[in-house]
This record gives sequence, C-alpha cells and structure tokens, in this order.
Amino acid sequence: MEPLRQVEGRAYPFGRNNVDTDLIIPARWLKTVTREGLGRGAFEALRGEEGNVFDDPRFAGAPIIIAGDNFGCGSSREHAAWALLDMGVTAVIAPSFSDIFAGNAFKNGILTVALPQEAVDRLLAVAETDPIAIDLDSQTVTTPFQDRFTFEIDPFRKHCLLEGLDEVGLTLGRAAQIEAYEARQQAEMPWIARGTSLAA
Repeated sequence: MEPLRQVEGRAYPFGRNNVDTDLIIPARWLKTVTREGLGRGAFEALRGEEGNVFDDPRFAGAPIIIAGDNFGCGSSREHAAWALLDMGVTAVIAPSFSDIFAGNAFKNGILTVALPQEAVDRLLAVAETDPIAIDLDSQTVTTPFQDRFTFEIDPFRKHCLLEGLDEVGLTLGRAAQIEAYEARQQAEMPWIARGTSLAA
C-alpha cells in the first residue's frame, strides 16, 4: 500500500445521498478474478445518464469524490474500494460513511473524510471550478479560497495510511518478535518443529 499524506486536485462534485456499493460497482463486475479494470465498471448505472460527473472531462482522473450522507451503504463488497482505486480515487469526502465501506476503504489505502453537511456543500460548490487539497498530517481540507475544514480520524488508521501499512505490512513490521517466538517455541517444544509420528 502506498503512503498517503496529501491528496490534491479536482474532485467529482457528486453529492448524492445513500450511495450503495451496488451503485459504486454493479454485481455483474464481481465475477472478476483481478482488481484491475474495475474502474471501468465504477458508477456504471450513472454513466448512462447524460451530464453525469464521472464522464465530465473537467473531472477526468480526479483523486477525490465529494459525496452525500451514508456513502458506501449496502453490501460489504470490497470491490467497491477496489473500483474507486482503479479509477484513481484515493479520498472520499462525505457527511457520513457506512462502517463496512469505511473499513474496506482504509484497508485499501483510501482516505474517508467525514465533514458536516455545510462543509460538504461548500466543497461541492468549489469543486465545480477549482481544486481541493486534503492534508492527512494536519487533518485538514482546504480550498484556494481560504476555506479550511478539520476532520477527525482514528489515530491507528492515520498512522497506517501515513506509513502505507496494510495488514501484511503491519505483520512484517513485527518480524523480529515473530522470529523470537518461533525460536522460543522450537527450544521449549521441539516435537512441534519435528512433527509427530503415529508409529508406536
């Protein structure tokens, strides 16, 4: 997982409430055996609508989505986070998130920023014409117009995102302790290391 400290650029001014994971990535895309290419299916149903923000060239490649309340509700499919990453999104700003989606996003290196509705409304307006910046170190979202909004984040999640640590990375960070445990176990219970024999 890549370290995430700042996310800057244009943002999709989406703003819709109660966006579920089926809207983010339809079920028919779940048959894939790879994460790559899921971005093509992201928000597929909306991309059939004329004037949708996801096909607007002004926002092509935007790393941020500004969404409405309860983003990521519905099923627990991790494919939703994979699809967002594949389309280049590394941060989502909304008034609230589904707990399961927020967890899946975090595990895949996507920052979820919860802000009050008034702040989200302001960012939706700014995003129509100008970039937005998110700084994880200072836990702030800023605009070129001196707007500055602070957000809360779990300290453990913040640490992992800043350092680019997923579950594998966290485990590898404890390699010395794991090796010491295994050496101690082999010394104290050598029969486990040798295996057991069924012979009498």
